[in-house]
Amino acid sequence: MKYAEIKEFARNLRKNQTPSEERLWHFIRKKQLKKKQFLRQHPIIYDRSFNEFFCYIPDFYCQECKLAIEIDGKIHLQKKESDLNRDAILEGMGITVLRFKNEELYDLRKVLKTIEEHLE
Repeated sequence: MKYAEIKEFARNLRKNQTPSEERLWHFIRKKQLKKKQFLRQHPIIYDRSFNEFFCYIPDFYCQECKLAIEIDGKIHLQKKESDLNRDAILEGMGITVLRFKNEELYDLRKVLKTIEEHLE
């Protein structure tokens, strides 16, 4: 993808958050969690070939802590291998990836505690 296309794609993802993403975003935005800044749908470029960029866009990303958070809906049941590959590339860049299923957000305290543990 061209860089402008990546930016537009990420912008559209931010405009169309899932209810689970919206719920978590409410508690981590504006440095509410350990005073760390999270970005929504922030492209992370892992490779480039001339004007073509290759990136992953995690649901949430804290650049300071190199922490990516993914909220997995049912579609991810069909994308397990792709998700594993994606996580391996990000982890190779020094980025920790936390994955939560939509259902886990019903116990938001537990999810937030897990995230906090990775912010230290």
